Amino acid sequence: MSKSTKWFLIILGILAVVVCAVSLLLFRLVSESVDRTETITRGSGDKIAVVELKGVISSSEEIVRQLKKYREQRAVLAILLRIDSPGGGAVASQEMYEEVRKTRESGKPVVVSMGSLAASGGYYVACGGTRIVANRGTLTGSIGVIYEFLQLEELFGKIGVDVKTIKAGKLKDAGTPTRKMTDADQRYFQELMDDVHRQFIAVVERERKLNHEAVVAVADGRVFTGEHALELGLVDTIGTYEDAIEITAAIAGIEGQPSIVKERRHRGLLDALTSDVAEGLTSLKQDILERPVLSYRFAGPQ
Repeated sequence: MSKSTKWFLIILGILAVVVCAVSLLLFRLVSESVDRTETITRGSGDKIAVVELKGVISSSEEIVRQLKKYREQRAVLAILLRIDSPGGGAVASQEMYEEVRKTRESGKPVVVSMGSLAASGGYYVACGGTRIVANRGTLTGSIGVIYEFLQLEELFGKIGVDVKTIKAGKLKDAGTPTRKMTDADQRYFQELMDDVHRQFIAVVERERKLNHEAVVAVADGRVFTGEHALELGLVDTIGTYEDAIEITAAIAGIEGQPSIVKERRHRGLLDALTSDVAEGLTSLKQDILERPVLSYRFAGPQ
């Protein structure tokens, strides 16, 4: 074997080792799962846990998990629920509200701090709190329900697609995108909307201790600024996030500077690289394939 051949094999071997090492490193980075760690962001006194509800509500699982965890931790004396959401799924909103209410009734205060937008389902969840703190310019309220349908019959006709439906039950295919909605369909869905709307009104009436007529008067889907919401009795006080921390500490009987506890999520490389794409595809799937969606959702610009 010539000297040049030996050097070639040595270099080839080194390259093979480097490739294997890099491949192993990339595999570990890509295969890492999401890791949750709890950190104290500031303070050294008794603990207040911060739970954040942000964006469109599609699932209650994560918020419910955090609320249950902090409710059961004796070292956490209160929870600050930060809401910046236009609302979303009706059932997910109801489930989170129930968990907030259970936490409050267990004796652990839950103070709600509203960000720029805490509307519809976001407001529904807030109603379960011990105290609701809104900024002056917060948009909140939007007490209503919306059910949206795609109507694709004309499009299908233009591209030569014909859909044949066989059903048992007059309203079984009500809301299908393949045919126009009938008067009977509209009456059916309107009755459904009215019932779910009634549930929302009942929660606001009970939790905010307002009379029925007063709630009905504002439950037409409008949003209100924090100042107006205070006048209407929909929130308890005007204040910033920092004010909400002080209010939470006072309600929990914490003296001095409380420790603020918050979960941090550490994502694997693959999750970090694909999260935006995945969120976009999920949103597109919900918009196109999963309608109609029964929603407590603010339909205006966000």
